[in-house]
Amino acid sequence: MRRPLLTTPGKVLAILCAMYFILFVDRVNLATAAPDIRADLGLSNAEMGLVFSAFAYPYALFQLVGGWIGDRFRPRVTLGISLLVVSVATLATGAVGGLASLFAVRLALGFGEGCAFPTATRAMSSWVPQGRWGFAQGITHTFSRLGNAVTPPVVALLIAWFSWRASFFILAPLSLLWVGVWLWYFRDDPRDHPGVTKEDLARLPERARAGEKRNIPWFRLAKRMAPVTAVDFCFGWTLWTFQNWIPTFFVQNYQLNLTSSALFTAGVLFAGVVGDTLGGVWSDHILARTGDLALARRRVIVTGFLGGGLFLVPVIFVHDLTTAAVCLSLAFFFSELIVAPIWAVAMDIAPRYAGSASGMMNFGFGFAGIVSPIFFGTMIDLTGSWTVPFAASIALLLLGAVLSAYMRPDKPFVEEEPTRLATAPA
Repeated sequence: MRRPLLTTPGKVLAILCAMYFILFVDRVNLATAAPDIRADLGLSNAEMGLVFSAFAYPYALFQLVGGWIGDRFRPRVTLGISLLVVSVATLATGAVGGLASLFAVRLALGFGEGCAFPTATRAMSSWVPQGRWGFAQGITHTFSRLGNAVTPPVVALLIAWFSWRASFFILAPLSLLWVGVWLWYFRDDPRDHPGVTKEDLARLPERARAGEKRNIPWFRLAKRMAPVTAVDFCFGWTLWTFQNWIPTFFVQNYQLNLTSSALFTAGVLFAGVVGDTLGGVWSDHILARTGDLALARRRVIVTGFLGGGLFLVPVIFVHDLTTAAVCLSLAFFFSELIVAPIWAVAMDIAPRYAGSASGMMNFGFGFAGIVSPIFFGTMIDLTGSWTVPFAASIALLLLGAVLSAYMRPDKPFVEEEPTRLATAPA
């Protein structure tokens, strides 16, 4: 698309970018407010780890169910309902009274966000040309990481001006506004949108009509996606670490106040904005130059895993604020190179089932979100140190680089098993 932001498909992509931004604001606002919430509600690090993980239980489940819902009931309605749930859950967070209610509202937020990304991938598979799928995944996730980066200072200011409870009340209407724009502008099938031109349709992938129902071959598709799910677990472990624990790391390990911690956290997370965009552009560039899908996706993913693991090592061995901030930023940058190509892999393998396939992939990320926060919080309380949690992240990043070799984006998923005819021996 020569001028993508002036075309109808470009505007749809822009609305999806806004959704990714909003969802990550509502997801990571708790991490910034965590020190104040912990003090106000009398929670330990292990209990906060349990709260962080609450989001991931329904989120992981709905990667599977949500992908099917997006494929079955289409993105327009599915995403509208998802963002409505997110708004209510964010509003309710400001009214919690203890561990149980805080755990419950984070569960609700996980239900709301669980359908969103697989369903958005389903929308992209119809609204974005195939040769730009890496870019589309990169730019949307760039906006999610921008939400990561701007949330700490914004929430810190809202807490300083009002209170941690008010910060959730103020942020909740963002997703409601998005729902209105989405329902007004988006159509499940590009051919049904009055603003789509013949030139737009010529660039877009051919898809079945939006009303056509397909029976999803769950077992065979899950088996095909299993290596990608494993790789996404390894990536997700570290991403959850950055989203949940980096503000607390600066507060507890370097005795920074909330405002200073938020600024350092924003600097670290902003590196992901660059990594997301570059990962998608680089992967599509390799694909255009070589025509080799496996090379285009794997090269970027392996580079991300190895670079992320390398730059986490000094965080363990050097106790210096500047060194920690720089190395965490570089580790996050390299880790975020993985995002666009791994989401594009799901679209490459099963474009007709992009919602379900990407949901199966992102189940690995969601499951990591259950285990990683609890492990982190418990290890910090038991050892009084951040060494063991970060060492586990390094090990999983290296494992992810190895497992990447088993992904096969160059072999599309075949909907029907080929019939094998028995032949008589010669």
